[in-house]
Amino acid sequence: MKKTAFAIACHPDDIEFMMAGTLIKLQEAGYEIHYMNVANGSLGTNQFDYKTIVAMRREEARNAAKVIGAVFHESLVDDLEVYYERATLERLVPVIREVAPEIILTHGPYDYMEDHVNSGRLAVSAAFCRGMTNFKCNPPHPAIDGTLTVYHSMPHSLCDQLRRPVIPGVYVNIGSTIEQKKQMLSCHKSQKEWLDSSQGSNAYLIDMADKGRYYGKMSKRYEFAEGWIRHNGVGFCAPDADPLTAVLGDNAFVNTAFEQQIKLPV
Repeated sequence: MKKTAFAIACHPDDIEFMMAGTLIKLQEAGYEIHYMNVANGSLGTNQFDYKTIVAMRREEARNAAKVIGAVFHESLVDDLEVYYERATLERLVPVIREVAPEIILTHGPYDYMEDHVNSGRLAVSAAFCRGMTNFKCNPPHPAIDGTLTVYHSMPHSLCDQLRRPVIPGVYVNIGSTIEQKKQMLSCHKSQKEWLDSSQGSNAYLIDMADKGRYYGKMSKRYEFAEGWIRHNGVGFCAPDADPLTAVLGDNAFVNTAFEQQIKLPV
């Protein structure tokens, strides 16, 4: 039976920064991988008009997905119009039903930007609705069975909205994927100067690698890592379902200190 992993992020280049290494490792483990940005990147420029930048960033994202052989899915809304509302949810549900992922990688509820938080919320709700036969989605698509596990990525800012550091519950070794991640991120040519000027990214390829090195050091095991927090399994999978660490073997491990912190009293 085909195993599928689906990265659902907000803007073109978000997957490359914090998720692509894990997606590549899952592909190496036999998963078909899928790639989707909820927003189309319409505001990521101070040079180009709307139609130009949207077309440009779509092509950049498609090229990035091709680098790793991921199935590309179209964006749904403009930047800063990623609201947690029914119309967008209705359009995301049929995509998830079509892909039928075993694993979803998406943003967490602690990210610094509302677009990121809302993209993660939409992904979680759309996944939750996968088997609800009476949910009206657009276009219509039959409900599906099966379990899936949702994992939330680390925030780009390394901390939450209130500047508190976010500690992963799972670390994935991405050392062997750094060059592919750089190749993917390099596809987003329109973003180099924009990120430098708007967010002080200090050369986006260096920034991406530095983030991987930061979580690698935090893991005390890998040189480069991506961090994840596993979503509550209620409505999705068994409480102990953790396919990420199960399939990646020595390339992933659970942060036991994190798990002890959230363990419910018996």
